[in-house]
Amino acid sequence: MTEYISTIFKDLQLTAEEKELTEQLFTEVTYKKGEVILHTNEKVLYQYYVLKGCIRTYFMDAKGKEHTIQFAIQDWWISDYIGYFSESESVLTIECITEATVLKVAKKELDNIYEKVPKIEHFFRKKLERSTVRFQKRILNNLALSAKERYQLFLQTYPNIEQQIKNYHLASYLGITTESLSRIRKETW
Repeated sequence: MTEYISTIFKDLQLTAEEKELTEQLFTEVTYKKGEVILHTNEKVLYQYYVLKGCIRTYFMDAKGKEHTIQFAIQDWWISDYIGYFSESESVLTIECITEATVLKVAKKELDNIYEKVPKIEHFFRKKLERSTVRFQKRILNNLALSAKERYQLFLQTYPNIEQQIKNYHLASYLGITTESLSRIRKETW
C-alpha cells in the first residue's frame, strides 16, 4: 500500500506517521470488465483512485439513453460526486469498461484525516478545483464546438482512452450518435 500512497500523493512530503494514517484510508478492490461499481439510487460512500483499467460514469435519462459523464484511467479519480459530496443517493452509474483495480476511500474517513493531515485536505481541494475547471470547460465546449471539434479535442486531451472504450461510450460522451461518430472519423482520416 505504501507504494500506492507515494504514487497518489507524489507531490506531497508526508512523514512516516502521515503515510501510515493515510494508508489506512484506502482499500484495494479489483472489478471485472462490465461490472458495475455503483448503481443509480445507491448511497455514495466512496471515491475511487484507478490503479489499472478504464472506468466510466454515466447518466441514464428518462428515455433510457446513456450519457457518459466521465472516463477514468490509471492515476485518475472517479465517483458520483453529486452523491458523494451531498451524502445522498447516486444519480450516476459507475461501470468498468475493462478489468479495473482501484483504491476506494470513504468520505467519512477522508473527512477525519483532513484534521490530522491538513496537506491531504489541501491535495483534495486542489484536485477538486482542477476537476471543476475541466467540467466547466467541457460544458462550454459542448455548447460552442461542433461534434467534429469535440471529437478532435477529446483525442488531443485524452489520447490514451479511445483505444479502451467502445464507440457508443465515446459517442455518448460527445453527445452524438454512433453513426455521427463514424462519419466524423471518416472525415478526420
